[in-house]
Amino acid sequence: MNDTSLASSDASVADAQKEFSPSEFKTVVTASSIGTMVEWYDFTIYGTASALVFNKIFFPAIDPFLGTIAAFGSAAVGLFARPFGGAIFGHFGDKLGRKNMLMATMMIMGIGTFCIGLLPDYNTIGIWAPILLVILRILQGIGIGGEWGGAALMVIESAPQKKRGFFGSFVQFGYPLGLLLSTIIFSLVSLLPEEQFLKWGWRIPFILSIALVSLGMFIRSKVRESPVFAKAKAQKKLVKQPVIEVFKQHPKEFFSAIGLKASEVSWIYVLTIFIVAYVSNTLNLPKSVALNGVLLGACLELFTLPFFGWLSDKIGRRILYITGAVASIICAYPLFILVGSGDSLTIMLAIALFMNICHAPMYGPQAAYFPELFGTSVRMSGASFGVQVAAAVFGGLSPIICAVLLKVLDGSNGISVYLISLAVVTLISAILTRETKGENL
Repeated sequence: MNDTSLASSDASVADAQKEFSPSEFKTVVTASSIGTMVEWYDFTIYGTASALVFNKIFFPAIDPFLGTIAAFGSAAVGLFARPFGGAIFGHFGDKLGRKNMLMATMMIMGIGTFCIGLLPDYNTIGIWAPILLVILRILQGIGIGGEWGGAALMVIESAPQKKRGFFGSFVQFGYPLGLLLSTIIFSLVSLLPEEQFLKWGWRIPFILSIALVSLGMFIRSKVRESPVFAKAKAQKKLVKQPVIEVFKQHPKEFFSAIGLKASEVSWIYVLTIFIVAYVSNTLNLPKSVALNGVLLGACLELFTLPFFGWLSDKIGRRILYITGAVASIICAYPLFILVGSGDSLTIMLAIALFMNICHAPMYGPQAAYFPELFGTSVRMSGASFGVQVAAAVFGGLSPIICAVLLKVLDGSNGISVYLISLAVVTLISAILTRETKGENL
């Protein structure tokens, strides 16, 4: 290689390691937010459909209660696929870069969701309908499993050191945006007559996801690699087996991430999936009652998530997790007392309020806190894998566990005890985990 080629190569490496300009950084934040918006749009429409539709059109040949469990189970399958996605894309994200993995995960998510909208029902193709539904759900879950970690790292690895919590919250911002958009669309299609809604109306939110995916792919194509990763690569500080190195270097941090995630993720899946089914099937109230509560809660989180992200830069991430866990313990019984009142306005306000009291304080700073626990060479693997294991165990199983507890114990007390137990896990994890605010990445 001649001197000119060497100089050109050195210049390219130097350019890759340059900090993002303000305009580049805005693009990074936008691209990451859209990715998490698509992620939560996809998972929320699936969760809502599993509560309201899938038990009737994909599992119609079994007892209604078992049909509901089967529908929730198909939702859980996707969540159990997420750790595999977290491990796979975390591994390659730590070896090849964050950007390429973000493009791949979004494409996989979009294909899975779009195809679910086209899937024939049980009456058309019989047992193949639920089988194909589960396969597509697994594909969707693998893509989503790698999405969050890459999006979070692209932002916090390029954000100002003292503002990582605030800017990281915009990755989380995609959650209420996705929830808001999916709930609005589902609320509109649920206004259709029941027969039309079950026949074709529920498919519309799934098919429309392709537009969001296309937008996300376009914006992400404009983003270059994270400068922090580019520097580590240039200095040959990458490792051959990042996932294995997580367990060697950061076992405490990995299990801390799982424990920290336990209460937050269980609350959001209970509020957005189980409560929707509970209000509709057990209390026999219109679907719109719970959906409007979720909608209001998402609107409020557009403000509370950035606030808690900003606050974590001031007082720390750890104290907000402790606060959120304590709030979850206090609110576990009042949630079902208020929802069980049967009053539509009370139910709507309760869902929105508890979402912002119990979920937002922990979810807001999460995109900064979890990656900060790990070194650059294993950061995507550690953060992604830890989050997705917790999402599978405590998110995917929560609606099923709650449905079983409600049936077996003939009341909601067991569900409240379950939520309290997970909040205690998160509280202990937060007490034992170090503060990361202001650490140099």
